Amino acid sequence: MSSVSETIVREYFELHEFLVRQHRKYIAQTKREDDDIDFFVLNPHPQKHEAELPFVLSSPDLKFIGRAVVVVKGWHTETFSMAVLAHAPEIFRFVEPKVFQQAARAFGGDGAPTKILVVPALPQGEDARQQSVELLRSKGIDAVIPFRVMLADLIGHIEVNRNYQKSDLLQMIRILKNYDFFREPQLELFKTKRKRR
Repeated sequence: MSSVSETIVREYFELHEFLVRQHRKYIAQTKREDDDIDFFVLNPHPQKHEAELPFVLSSPDLKFIGRAVVVVKGWHTETFSMAVLAHAPEIFRFVEPKVFQQAARAFGGDGAPTKILVVPALPQGEDARQQSVELLRSKGIDAVIPFRVMLADLIGHIEVNRNYQKSDLLQMIRILKNYDFFREPQLELFKTKRKRR
């Protein structure tokens, strides 16, 4: 499942014109410190942003990110609640000073890259969500992107009448769209109430 999750993340950043470098394409017998980072992403033309970016990023926010280290946690049945975060310290290994400094050197230049964690979901309740965000921030993570945002964006950008032969993922989404497995978002402006009998 991890390679599918990484493919989704790679395609998402490439869709937004980032240069994407994967540090490793195989799992070595001995785990090294830099194995905790899945992708180095570089935006060749970042835009300036005066205000602070939100912690939970959406697709329009990406244009303001110059470079980032990205860690993918494709646990698609999990919500990143306080309980999950408290019992999974390996999530935060990539923000440890030694690992992150090595990653920052890979980029060269001035300034630290943004630390982005790709998560399946954050809690729905406002209090639980805020607690998770505060814990993630306190551990040194700069931003998160939920998989739902990535998938919705990829699905929205795929054209049925275009061939994506160089990407199995995009081609699969195209085929599913062609056979109406994805519906276009609909506005319900005048939703009628059902009459009670």
